[in-house]
Amino acid sequence: MKKKSILDLHKMKKSGEKAVWVTAYDFPMASFAEKAGMDMILVGDSLGMIVYGYSGTVPVTMDDCIIHCKSVRRGAPNTFVIGDMPFGSYHTSTADAVHNACRFLKEADCDAIKLEGGVRVADKVRAISDAGIVVFGHIGLTPQSAGQLGGFKAQGLYVDSARALIKDALAIQEAGALALLLEGVPPELTDFIAKKLTIPVYGIGAGLPCDGQVLVLGDLLGMFEDFSPKFSKRYANLAEISTNAFREFIDDVKNERFPGEEHIYHIKDSVEDFERMFDEFRV
Repeated sequence: MKKKSILDLHKMKKSGEKAVWVTAYDFPMASFAEKAGMDMILVGDSLGMIVYGYSGTVPVTMDDCIIHCKSVRRGAPNTFVIGDMPFGSYHTSTADAVHNACRFLKEADCDAIKLEGGVRVADKVRAISDAGIVVFGHIGLTPQSAGQLGGFKAQGLYVDSARALIKDALAIQEAGALALLLEGVPPELTDFIAKKLTIPVYGIGAGLPCDGQVLVLGDLLGMFEDFSPKFSKRYANLAEISTNAFREFIDDVKNERFPGEEHIYHIKDSVEDFERMFDEFRV
């Protein structure tokens, strides 16, 4: 399979073909996604919750992201991979933003980076774009600033907040971003922004009228039993499958059903030779 480029993604928008992407954080899942034909993989800072068990994304570091991006690239060498700029990696200065964006390309062979925010980060988007790096914007429900939003809440539900998001989207495009992710916004707003912008507009919890969809790996595969976002669809139940597999393994071991004959290796010399060898150590 040939890896898509940003030009391919723009052609897909023009032709009406939906792009599909998923988050992934390690070699096996990345390889499964590539084998399935996924258009893109986002190594999201959601790894903080999915991999490390944090309550949010804020604790995730650049080194965390780079390590997981490297693993994903090895698992999906022919897939467009996006590195997610973690909290604090682009907020202090444009110089820091460009330096950290470059790390994703130099150290992890990513094809693009993603960062959260609209008007307030337009200068960072422009600086990274001017450095020759493909930038994906991300507005709406932005997990890194969930504290300011009062939690993980949908955005753009009222005219004033929707107007602000349209301004954010236009600012991100004007600053040089080549794609935009909308999260947790109503489809009416998604439809307007997707038609207004010339760059691809993708959604997560933003309805159908956009240029493609992304889901978080843990939500898509049902890795967590206690919570599933309203906007996600569970395509498997790995939590139940894995728990049941562990229970069967425990039961087999305790009742000596595992390992069985098919799981063991047999000696090549005679039993008598082995007994004589054991006798050497019994004295």
